[in-house]
Amino acid sequence: MYDAIIIGGGPAGLQAALTLGRMHRRTLLLDAGTYRNSTVRHAHNLLTNDGRDPAELRRIARAEIAAYDTVEIRDAAAAAVARDEGSLTVTVGDERLRTHAVILATGVTDELPPIPGLAEHWGDTVANCPFCHGHEFAGRPVAVINATAHAGMLARMLEPVASAVHVIDPAEVREVEGSDDGLVLHLTDRALEVAGAFVAPVWRSRSDLLDALGVERQESGAARTDPFGRTSVEGVYAVGDIAHPDHLPGPLFSLAAAIAGGQLAAVAVVQSLVMD
Repeated sequence: MYDAIIIGGGPAGLQAALTLGRMHRRTLLLDAGTYRNSTVRHAHNLLTNDGRDPAELRRIARAEIAAYDTVEIRDAAAAAVARDEGSLTVTVGDERLRTHAVILATGVTDELPPIPGLAEHWGDTVANCPFCHGHEFAGRPVAVINATAHAGMLARMLEPVASAVHVIDPAEVREVEGSDDGLVLHLTDRALEVAGAFVAPVWRSRSDLLDALGVERQESGAARTDPFGRTSVEGVYAVGDIAHPDHLPGPLFSLAAAIAGGQLAAVAVVQSLVMD
């Protein structure tokens, strides 16, 4: 019987594992090896680790967690999660593992606009978050490929960073091509050279476990949680990109927020164990 099984080996799941390990709670972390930032080589806006490769962040985190012998990490996926007789059961391969709590940190996947060449530069010169990737284009022109109301706000946020901000409807872009200085956007009427481009992908939960468990969703599509990651299903927590706390307008897509969410959920699990 585990105190907690964490499903997902990104920053939220790893922080939850570290916190539970420090409290000597028997913990299993399942890492299927799929990460939202797998194409990113330099993660930013994370104190003391600004610019570090996300893969290196995960390696360092695993090395730190290894110091706590109550935490086990498996490179495996959870096939199913079910509640049965007051506890939760996680299926991994042929095993059915019982646990007091499940922390879902499975993350999301992004669906980019169907523009030829765009995906090849995703996570490098094509990004979503100006806080994470805006500074790298400082003093150079950028494009905002977005037809929603958010495009204007994003453009204004980038004005102090970039030399020029071009707001473009995705329908105008025929192809995206890499160049020595960034990108060439082949538009319907001209070619535009920019250092980088920002797009708004459609994101979806990477796992079907939320639906299988009957976890309540917010209008955003993310799991509805309280500030400690508790979902509508007893003993099930959601953290990281799949979580949308009631007090926020939407899920917070950042490494720092994911780490904070993982820690808070782990704290809540420990408190739940004590109460029980």
